[in-house]
Amino acid sequence: MSKSGLFITFEGPEGAGKTTAIEWVQEALKREGMPVIVTREPGGIAIAERIREVILDPVSTEMDGRTEALLYAAARRQHLIEKVMPALQEGRIVLCDRFIDSSLAYQGHARGIGIQQILAINEFAIEGMMPDLTLLFDLPPEIGLARIAENKEREQNRLDKEKLPFHQLVRNGYQQVAAMYPERIKTIDASQTASSVAETALQLIKKQLESDRE
Repeated sequence: MSKSGLFITFEGPEGAGKTTAIEWVQEALKREGMPVIVTREPGGIAIAERIREVILDPVSTEMDGRTEALLYAAARRQHLIEKVMPALQEGRIVLCDRFIDSSLAYQGHARGIGIQQILAINEFAIEGMMPDLTLLFDLPPEIGLARIAENKEREQNRLDKEKLPFHQLVRNGYQQVAAMYPERIKTIDASQTASSVAETALQLIKKQLESDRE
C-alpha cells in the first residue's frame, strides 16, 4: 500500500484523554494550514460504525474474546481501505483514535489470547499498513476510570464496565507493545493537564513531520 501522507495513531487505556488531545492537535495543525483529518476505531465509516455498535454494546456480555478480536480486525480493514488509505494517498495527515495496538493490548494481552496471535489476525487485515507514529497516552487505570465516572457526557461502553484488574492488564499490554515498537511508539504521561498532554503530542507530531521532510 503506497501513500504520501502521514498516519498518526493515538493509543491508551480508557480515560487517558486521547479524544481531547486529538481535537486540540487537529485545530493546531489546521491553523498552520496543514491538510489533516481525524477519525476513530472502531468506526470512522458506516460499516465500521455498525460493527462498533455490536462490539461496544453493553448487552454484548457473552461475546467471546476471539470474536471480539475478529470484529475489531474486520472494522479496521474496512476503515483502512475506505477512509485512511484514500486520505494518505491525497497527502493528508490522518489522526486516528486507536488502531492495531489497541487490539494487541486489549485482546492480545488483557483478554489473554496472546499478542502474537492478535498481531497475525491484524497483519492479514492491514497488509503491512502500520502507522508512521503512535502516541501512547500512559495513565494508571485508577485515574482513567475516575475520569470516566466524572465525565457524564462520555460514551459509556462495554469495556468501561470491566473491573480494575482488566484495565491494569491493558496498561501492561500497552507497555509490552511499546517495547516491541520503540521507534514508532512514543509514550506520553497522560496524568498531566490536558493542555500539557496535547502540547506534548503536537510537538512529537511536528518532529515526525520534520523528519519525513528530510
